[in-house]
Amino acid sequence: MEMKILVLNGSPHPQGSTKDMVNAFKKGAESAGHIVDVVDVCKKKIGGCLACEYCHSKGHGECIQKDDMQEVYNLLKEAEMLVIASPIYYHGISGQLKCVIDRFYSAAYPREPKNLKKVAMILSSGDANMYEGALFSFKGDFLDYLGLENMGVFTAHGSENKSEKKREELRAFGASLR
Repeated sequence: MEMKILVLNGSPHPQGSTKDMVNAFKKGAESAGHIVDVVDVCKKKIGGCLACEYCHSKGHGECIQKDDMQEVYNLLKEAEMLVIASPIYYHGISGQLKCVIDRFYSAAYPREPKNLKKVAMILSSGDANMYEGALFSFKGDFLDYLGLENMGVFTAHGSENKSEKKREELRAFGASLR
């Protein structure tokens, strides 16, 4: 059964470890017949949430800012699964990806995206003990607040980054999705 998957890649490095993991996941998911859209958020012009509440008043769920986030909103409306991918910077996801996630505030008003049911996370780091902040956000934002089904968290650190073993793990995960 075909599924629409949206991957938000928060890495500014087009040939980096996070992108390598995203490519492996995408290859596996597409081999199973899924449609995978990857948005490299660092290449987009997306401002942070202004906390103006326009989306919850006059905007009726639409953000007042007109930037590249509109592309993400359109893909989010159709997505059945979301994959958050980021390198770890100061124990958290990249700032560019954080801006995108903060802007989900308007997309979840007056209700969550109707098709979105599942979420996974892909993280790369130089050290194994750096994931706490990103995992806290993943749990709070996506599992608790949006009520999405946790499909897994995939991490790579140090020599695991860009390893064939890690690529195979992500290809297999993508291929196993139903």
